[in-house]
Parts: sequence; C-alpha cells; structure tokens
Amino acid sequence: METCRVLSIQSHVVRGYVGNRSAVFPLQLLGFEVDFINSVQFSNHTGYPHWKGQVLNCAEIEELYETLKKNNVIHYDYVLTGYCRDRDMLRKMVEIIKELKQRNPKLIFVCDPVMGDTWDGEGKMYVPKELLPVYKNEVIPIADILTPNQFEAELLTDSKITNESEALTSISKLHELGPSTVVISSSSLGGVNSLIGYGSRRNNNNGIKYQQIRLVMNLIDAAFVGSGDLFAALLLAWTHLHPDNLKIALEKVISTMQHILKRTKAAADTQVGPGKKATFSDLELRLIQSKKDIEEPELCVEAVNL
Repeated sequence: METCRVLSIQSHVVRGYVGNRSAVFPLQLLGFEVDFINSVQFSNHTGYPHWKGQVLNCAEIEELYETLKKNNVIHYDYVLTGYCRDRDMLRKMVEIIKELKQRNPKLIFVCDPVMGDTWDGEGKMYVPKELLPVYKNEVIPIADILTPNQFEAELLTDSKITNESEALTSISKLHELGPSTVVISSSSLGGVNSLIGYGSRRNNNNGIKYQQIRLVMNLIDAAFVGSGDLFAALLLAWTHLHPDNLKIALEKVISTMQHILKRTKAAADTQVGPGKKATFSDLELRLIQSKKDIEEPELCVEAVNL
C-alpha cells in the first residue's frame, strides 16, 4: 500500500514543540510522509518572556510552492494547517489548497482554525480579528476536517456554548459551512476536573445524517502549548487509519494526548521540585519519550455515541 503524503503548513520553533515540531514527528511515526512549510521560524513559542524569529511572507511561500510544482512533486493526500496570523498568507494558503484539490480531488484538508482560547473563564483571540471572516468565508468551506476548540467554535458560529445541546448545534452550523468532519477538541462543559470533546461526521447511512460522539477526559492542570497542533495531527492519522470508525479514532487520539500530557506534567513537576510552579520551558511536550504511546496508544478513555 502506497504511503500517504501530507503537506503541513504551520509555525516552527527552534526550541520546544509547537506547530510543525509538534505535528510532523507523530505523523511520521504513524507511517506518513510529511513535507512541511514553516509559516514562521521562531526561537521558541511566544509564551516565553523573550522570542525572536522570521515570518514567511506570501512571495516566499509562493516561491517554495511554485518550485515544488516545477519539479512535479505536489501530489498530496492531505494538507494540514494550523497557526497563521496574517490575512494575506491565509488567503495564499487557500489558493494553494484549492489547486492541490484540483490535482487530487480525493485530497483531505485538515484545518485547525487557530484563533484563540479561554483563560480564567474569558475567551481571547491571539490573532488579528480580520482573520475571522477569512476563516468563515474562505477557509472553512474548503476544509474536510475541522478541529476548533470551544472558543473558536463560538467565534465561527457567532453563538455561545454553555451545554451539550448548544455544542451540537454549533457543530451542525460548522457542517453547513462545508466540513464533513467536525471535532470540538475540548470544552469546559465537564466542570472542574474534566474536559469534554465532541466529534461529528456526516453519515447518511440508514437515514442518520451525522455520527456524533462525546468524549470525557481528565483535566490535567497545566498550561500546555502545542497540544492543539498535536491533536490535529493525531486526528488526521487515526481517521485515515480508521476511516469508517470515528469513535475508535477519537479514543486513540485522546488516549495518546492523555498519556503525553500526563508524562509531560510529571516530568515538569519532578524537574522544578515540590511547591514550585512549572514554567513553559518545563512543560514542553515530551514527544520523544512518548514514542510508544503515539504508535500504539493504550486506550484510557471511552467515547459515547450520541
């Protein structure tokens, strides 16, 4: 069986695991060939006190893409996108993905619409607000798999999510925009100690329009960066490996995440010592140490069909 090839357009850091540093290694372990374009190259992620680096502009990404095209090496099975903070760059990515879909109509575009998150009960965008309509009107309509968090799903549907019914309504609205698979990677509906994720896939079998799934996972009390990038990459991999079983795919994704985050938190706690708070540098994801969990995750969560 021919190996699938992924084009991943995301950020890159020299130190730590966010963007392509978080996504490429797990995809390779799970058998995918990955070509990647670094939309930015920073010393470290921007949660640190200091960071420096370069941002790829539209002319530069076009130069890379056009040269690959001249070499006739742009047949991809998947495109994966993540953090982007420039409107013109986002639109250039849309142009590229549309052309790749013309070349391979079976191409699957996995979009993590990285725009913001919730801290201390308050949602906050960390990209310019001008990107929201571009995501809504240009990016989401060509996406096949969409992985917003709760705050991003609220932004994209212009509605609040305070209970499960509202979460499923939000997912239905996102389906209507285009994607056949929508996964809200995490929500605060689980209370103090848990997070709840929701997955939904178009399914016209037996007259059932959507296969919808709920996943409850333990809340690991730490501020991890790069976990969303890891989630999207794992979802790409496991939905490919289990194309007809969203339930088991999500169980493997979340179980892998739980193992990695717990290992990361335990290592950070050991590193800083009793009574001290771990910093971002202490909490960089332990991906290398989690190789076995990525390849063969032991299931520790069970999804529920709704």
